[in-house]
Amino acid sequence: MTRLTRADLDGLPAYVPGRNLADLTRELGIAEAIKLASNEVPYGPLPGVVEAVTDAMLHSHRYPDMGSTALRDALAERFGVAAERIVTGCGSVALAEILVKATCLPGDEIVYSWRSFEAYPIISAGVGATSVRVPNTDGHGHNLDEMAAAITDRTRLVIVCNPNNPTGTAVRRAELDRFIASVPSDVLIVLDEAYRELVTDPDVPDGLETYGDRPNVLVLRTMSKAWGLAGLRMGYLVAQPEVAAAIRKVLTPFSTSLVAQAAAMAALAQEAEVRRRCALVVAERDRVTEALRAMGASVPTSQANFVWLPLGDGAVAFGQVCESRGVIVRPFQGDGVRVTIGTPDENDAFLAAAEVALKN
Repeated sequence: MTRLTRADLDGLPAYVPGRNLADLTRELGIAEAIKLASNEVPYGPLPGVVEAVTDAMLHSHRYPDMGSTALRDALAERFGVAAERIVTGCGSVALAEILVKATCLPGDEIVYSWRSFEAYPIISAGVGATSVRVPNTDGHGHNLDEMAAAITDRTRLVIVCNPNNPTGTAVRRAELDRFIASVPSDVLIVLDEAYRELVTDPDVPDGLETYGDRPNVLVLRTMSKAWGLAGLRMGYLVAQPEVAAAIRKVLTPFSTSLVAQAAAMAALAQEAEVRRRCALVVAERDRVTEALRAMGASVPTSQANFVWLPLGDGAVAFGQVCESRGVIVRPFQGDGVRVTIGTPDENDAFLAAAEVALKN
């Protein structure tokens, strides 16, 4: 039979989303389950977002503003940068995919830590680029010295996920300073800061404030997490003007929907509420971390809205025990389990399940 797709994609793992709630409730015969697998913030849409989306729907028969002009202007004002440096897209993962398309040809290399965001190998393979995965440190964070040593004349991108997904660990200012200084000027450094709003460690730098003026640094952000727009898909990046212009050339036309743009504008007006919600998440993150450590789990300090249990080969079994008690978490076979921070009641239900799972 004639093959119609690329053979090299056969070995590429598919992106695995958090398990479907309806499937689990049906299997267990329960009224509802708790989903702590996809790093969503549990407090619902921000004030004004539903109204903005409703109003936008009245114009949904029209194409959206392809340049997201109003949104780019609002983001530019918020961060004190020129609007021409900002590119919006259908979530930060879609922008990462476009970024790879704009920088890499088949055979070029992309360096990143592993384990890190599971989309990185997928978007790399999508353009035929070679993934260079540098193992995490024993502390489950980036080994920046080894990442710098892995850069060759074929390297086009190096990605630093800070805080790192799924481990929650973060790179601090001094080591990131050294790393950025060591990267050749013709290699683009991508600081993926999807969880920036949840960072409380003062030594973890804001990539845009600290490195935004560097020609080969690009900062990637999302509004899916702290800003509560996971279901509407909104992300943005900030780069130097010539880099941003190149990325816009390969951006899927009209990919930032009318509704998503309206929702983002409304959300940006609620910064105080976002900070309040993030503080709630952080308080629960600390509580859950200490409770798990008291159970004997070796949980690294997280700077995101999830915690990481490095359970190795026991990850899947742990996840199954949690699911049997109506709590969906995200196991990574052979590595560990990522658990999103939910409401206090949701976290209590997880901790009860975790106590059982850790005894097995």
